Amino acid sequence: MNRSLGRKSGKMRRVAGATTLAMALVVISGGMASAKKKEKAYLPDYVWKAQRVLVVILPDSGESVDAPNANRKTQEEVEKAFMKWGRYRLVQEASQADLVVGVRKGTGKIANQTVSGGPVDSRPATIETTDNQVRIGVQQGHPTDVTQDGTPPGMNGPNDRAHTGVQVGAEDDVFKVFQGGVPYPVDNAPVWNYVSKDGLKPPGMAAVEQFRKAVEESEKAAAQKQQQGQKKNP
Repeated sequence: MNRSLGRKSGKMRRVAGATTLAMALVVISGGMASAKKKEKAYLPDYVWKAQRVLVVILPDSGESVDAPNANRKTQEEVEKAFMKWGRYRLVQEASQADLVVGVRKGTGKIANQTVSGGPVDSRPATIETTDNQVRIGVQQGHPTDVTQDGTPPGMNGPNDRAHTGVQVGAEDDVFKVFQGGVPYPVDNAPVWNYVSKDGLKPPGMAAVEQFRKAVEESEKAAAQKQQQGQKKNP
């Protein structure tokens, strides 16, 4: 009789121990899940409060030999997408821009032969209008005031000699947003970055659309935070 009770008692202790261990694992697992859950990051206030945007070709971009005007055309398509959005006003000088958007058209290849300088980097004069904006494209080559790369003023202008090279790691479209109002804005880390195949392909322009969503979500979150603060401190 005593042996039977002892075996039964030992079994109950083992079951209880296993149950305790299982509960502990659940608690630990729950704690890990909670630790992994991060608060969604929003854009800084100066992004959604900005009014003026400059769109440039990223300075390290060479033009593909197969599509020598691809970056310039992409720059223009991004400008058109911003005009259609209507939230920001386009400017042509970095000194006037609250935000600087750098773009580069992907080649679809890991390594691609490129050409830089000469007429390929010049931008013909273009004028386009919407209901409330005018876009005038008269820039020659890459802007010299968005980056400090040791390139003297006038380089990559229409009278400079074209030269070929090889660009590595430019297979995807690139869209980067930098804070304006600072010296050489493109030399700083971007505040928002989008890299994707066909991310700058019209008419969808996924990069611009995703940036628009990020701006609107950030503005909405800031407004909700302000309302919560007013409720706590009436």
